[in-house]
Amino acid sequence: MTSGAALRDIPVRDLPSPNQDDRPAGMPVDTLVLHYTGMQSAQAALDRLRDPAAAVSSHYVVEEDGTVWRLVPEERRAFHAGVSNWRGHTALNGRSIGIEVVNPGHEWGYRPFPALQMAAVCDLCLGILRRHPIPARNVVGHSDVAPDRKQDPGELFDWPGLARNGVGLWPGPDGAPVADAGAALAAIGYPVPDLATALRAFQRHWLPAQVSGLADPATMARLGAVLAAATA
Repeated sequence: MTSGAALRDIPVRDLPSPNQDDRPAGMPVDTLVLHYTGMQSAQAALDRLRDPAAAVSSHYVVEEDGTVWRLVPEERRAFHAGVSNWRGHTALNGRSIGIEVVNPGHEWGYRPFPALQMAAVCDLCLGILRRHPIPARNVVGHSDVAPDRKQDPGELFDWPGLARNGVGLWPGPDGAPVADAGAALAAIGYPVPDLATALRAFQRHWLPAQVSGLADPATMARLGAVLAAATA
């Protein structure tokens, strides 16, 4: 994965989707949502994201070989997050940029994301962060903002590698455990439809070796570290 110091402008190919509209007037773009496509092929995902009947889209799609497609201009609203909530904001499509990362997902044979793909994702994100005031705490996965509906981009996604290169957060050694898991999740930004569901979403992002939905000691300590980083 490239470093921030070695940032390159990656080639982007345009493949417009009709599934877009105006952002709400005066709405800041302050959130970046990462997804996996969850379909059997890149072409199937691109077809669906451009199908008017499907009424879904994203701003970008990143293939496994690093090819980047732009479906919706950043100044327009794409339909990627659905019913969503982060740090008290709902309907996140209006304030976010969405990136779909090609991967079959849990339904079709979830697998690691290739290094070349993650390098392209990193460089694409760094360019977006240059153009928009998106704080590190608002670089999130689809499962973070819709924990009761989504699992993506999942526990195999390289969040630590992105953070090392300036995209999002990845706290160091865990600090003092929190006393109340639900309160900590809400303070970080999570919607909490129920505690186990929100904890699984948290673990997929921040404790990927342990997606249990349990508030065990390792999870409580990790919650403390993420909370400290997100509210610093």
